[in-house]
Amino acid sequence: MKTRYLLPLLVLFVALDLAYTGWENYQMPLDGDLARIVLPAPECRPVLSDPFGWAVLTRHAVYVAPNRFFAHAAMVAYFKSVPFGLQRLMSPISSVYAACGLFSALVQALLLFVLGLYASGSARLGRRFWLVVALLVPLFQSAGYHNQMGIIDNAVTYTFFYAFPLALLLLFYWPFYQAARGAARFRPRWWQYGLLLALALLLSFNGPIIPGVVAVLNTGICLYWLARQWQATGGNIAAVGQRVPWPAFSLLLLFGGLCLYSLYIGQFELESRDITIPLAERYRRLPTGLNETFFRRPALAIVLGAVLLNTLLIGRVLPATAEGRRLRRLLGWLGLFAAAYMLLLPLGGYREYRPFIIRRDSIMPVLLGLMALYAATTYYVAAHLAGRARGWYLGWVGALCLFYTVSDNIWRYPTNACQRQALETLAQARTPTVQLPESCPVLAWQPITNYAESEVQAHLLDYWGITWGKRLFQQPPGQGADSR
Repeated sequence: MKTRYLLPLLVLFVALDLAYTGWENYQMPLDGDLARIVLPAPECRPVLSDPFGWAVLTRHAVYVAPNRFFAHAAMVAYFKSVPFGLQRLMSPISSVYAACGLFSALVQALLLFVLGLYASGSARLGRRFWLVVALLVPLFQSAGYHNQMGIIDNAVTYTFFYAFPLALLLLFYWPFYQAARGAARFRPRWWQYGLLLALALLLSFNGPIIPGVVAVLNTGICLYWLARQWQATGGNIAAVGQRVPWPAFSLLLLFGGLCLYSLYIGQFELESRDITIPLAERYRRLPTGLNETFFRRPALAIVLGAVLLNTLLIGRVLPATAEGRRLRRLLGWLGLFAAAYMLLLPLGGYREYRPFIIRRDSIMPVLLGLMALYAATTYYVAAHLAGRARGWYLGWVGALCLFYTVSDNIWRYPTNACQRQALETLAQARTPTVQLPESCPVLAWQPITNYAESEVQAHLLDYWGITWGKRLFQQPPGQGADSR
């Protein structure tokens, strides 16, 4: 009877948090890349007409985002349709902000679902699944410790480029993970194989983060399998060759090949042409980035400490089990993945807004792995401790959840109130040019101080029905809100 209402309460808790995430992101300003990609601006058009970068391959063309077609196409499709559906319920201005909040909440829901699968080890949506999801919920920070561990970006463009494709990537690897755990053999039917191959194609041309993750994971999976088979066959090469699971290996090889091609055409990215930081200097900055991200503020250090504590309890206090040994091994594998992945980051170029290379967005795959391991080990320890020790441990877990929940506080961050007021001014304007009194950025990273510079923004606002025709605008100089 005591646990009769536990499951519906857990579901309600997760649903309320997702609603809160949507509300938080509904309050966020529109970022400076959204208009350029969605309209699109002239510099963003070539990628939409050349999904696989043939111009790079045949003519060595240089343009914006040659290996990010699906990320750009997804943004265009979403923001040229969803706001109009929402306008049946609200004003054009509110519909755009609501579309941002809705997408952020949906991506977080997808990530919670996929991380719940990995942390619980099962596709059954029972009590264990919802308990681990409830443990994950407070770790998603839209405010508070967002700059250290935020998964859903305050700039919706980067949610399309990072969190969304990573959620899809985790779905791709789920059957491989199940096979590695021994829960199910990887024997996809033809249509399942086709869906996974289509997902691999989509992800390969979806942004800067996927190829690096795939390079590390696919190499690790293949080497791990070969090492196990080598040991099982006593070093018999012929026997190892006969055991190769070609459906799985062919998918990994094809995915890896697509990502290598994506990395190649990504070298012709227009915005990376002016990199002035030498490769050696980028590597020298890694320790600073690691320290800034993990230890400057306590959020990530606490999660890492909790995982280490859990693995210590599993190894030293709790009875030995196969599941406990597997969880301890997973910590080692996560450490190896994190080291290999972060060592590849300097090869991906340099951005001024990411001066130390390592930042929450660039190491998001590591953060997601750490979160999943935290939830899995916490559930395991809580389930296997007994008596007073369990009570103390549950109190510790509750304190952690409360700490992160309270930290996720929107009032510590600027809202879109100023930007909304600027849009209201433009909506009411009846002249082709408008002098805005507000200095906060409007669909830009900095205030627009010249009418000509607002061409793209004015076109998109007209497209959404926010303004009556194209309204060019300029603003007084002020402090920008670049939150990339």
